[in-house]
Amino acid sequence: MAGMNIELADTRPAAPEDILPLMVEGLAFEAGGKQILNRLDFRLEGESQSFIIGPNGAGKSVLLRLCHGLLQPTAGKVVWATTAESKPSKQQAMVFQRPVLLRRSVRANVEYALIVRGFRGPERRRRVTLALEETGLADLAEQPARVLSSGEQQRLALARVWALHPRVLFLDEPTAHLDPSSTRMVEEIISRIFQSGTKIIMTSHDMGQVQRLADEILFLHGGRLIEQTSVDRFFSQPKTREGKLFVEGNLLW
Repeated sequence: MAGMNIELADTRPAAPEDILPLMVEGLAFEAGGKQILNRLDFRLEGESQSFIIGPNGAGKSVLLRLCHGLLQPTAGKVVWATTAESKPSKQQAMVFQRPVLLRRSVRANVEYALIVRGFRGPERRRRVTLALEETGLADLAEQPARVLSSGEQQRLALARVWALHPRVLFLDEPTAHLDPSSTRMVEEIISRIFQSGTKIIMTSHDMGQVQRLADEILFLHGGRLIEQTSVDRFFSQPKTREGKLFVEGNLLW
């Protein structure tokens, strides 16, 4: 992408105490009398891209929201290395399928995220400039955010996140509504965010995308964690019948 010649990783401030690993213990969630997630246990380390996959209704998006602290579990807990409770912290961020944008310019959308976090003056301006450069949006900085294409809007959502330098980024199907070209551009940005030091935890139905980006797989089915393994092992030697059927493209009931 044009203009992406600034190494953001070189300008990151000294990291605060690491919130990773993330530990999920006996996590369950029920809504409307239905069990969405049932007693999940897992641990996520910092130096990998972890992808949560599974059929529709497996509980993937709910799991992201629970980990980010947007929902409260029915049972169990989410524990970060630096806290005993599941609370959104300044080291976490989340991007959804359809980003919520302010009725302001591209630049103002990124600035607002920094203002909320208390950034002022030269530091804020520097972060805005870098984030727009890194996501290929510098030439669109003064355009209204809501007239951007879907792919550009998702890149703007990632620019807002990147400007904040989170330690953990949750992504819920960020390319679900994008064409192949926009998908690849977003994937490139996600990879660069990861390379700059951010842990990626992401849901996806695109198995090609999973194989391109993921290091680790968490495979959910029926609200349960069926497998947690490396991406290579999952696609070559799934350990369970459900995993094998899923890899083969068969329906799971």
